[in-house]
Amino acid sequence: MSLFGLGRNQRTFRPKKSAPSGSKGAQLRKHIDATLGSGNLREAVRLPPGEDLNEWLAVNTVDFFNQVNLLYGTLTEFCTAENCPTMTAGPKYEYRWADGVQIKKPIEVSAPKYVEYLMDWIESQLDDESIFPQKLGAPFPSNFKEVVKTIFKRLFRVYAHIYHSHFQKIVSLKEEAHLNTCFKHFILFTCVKLGPLQELIDSIIVPY
Repeated sequence: MSLFGLGRNQRTFRPKKSAPSGSKGAQLRKHIDATLGSGNLREAVRLPPGEDLNEWLAVNTVDFFNQVNLLYGTLTEFCTAENCPTMTAGPKYEYRWADGVQIKKPIEVSAPKYVEYLMDWIESQLDDESIFPQKLGAPFPSNFKEVVKTIFKRLFRVYAHIYHSHFQKIVSLKEEAHLNTCFKHFILFTCVKLGPLQELIDSIIVPY
C-alpha cells in the first residue's frame, strides 16, 4: 500500500486523471511518488531543480484532484442529498455553486451535487489543452496560476465539508491518517506555491 493508498476497498468518485501526456508530467509524477514515499512532505512540494513552475503546478493539480476524488468516493453513500441538503463547512459557511458560464448566479445545491458540479468543472479544465497543454513545449496561459488558485480554493471546500460533516465516519472507516496526510500535503503545497494560507482560508466565506 502506498502512502496515500486506502487499500483494496478504495472507491473512486470518478475515473482517475493522468498527468498531461505531452508534458514532463510522467517524470514529475515519479518525483512526487518518490518524495512522498519518503514521508517528507516539504521535499514533496519543492519545485525540482530546473523544472518549470507551471508544469509543476499542472501535475500537482491533477494529483490533488485525484486525491479529493478518492477521499470523497469513500463517503458517497453517506454524503447524500438527504443527509447533506446544502454544501456547508459548519453552521457559518454555506457554499453555493456558480461556474460563471452555464450557471452565472450562485445556486444552493446539496453537498453531493456541489461536488459533482465541482469535479465536472475541474475535469473540463484539465481536459482543455488551452489551459492544461498536452503537447510538449505548448505554452501555458498567462493566467495559469490564477486558474490553479481557483481550483484549489474550491477543492479546499470539499476538505472543509469532509472535516466538518463526515469526520466521524472517516474515523470509523479508519481513514483519518490518510485524510490528514492528504490535507497537510495540499495545504503545504498551497502555501509554498500559491500564496499565504490565510488567503485560502478566507476563500471559504465566498459563496461560490
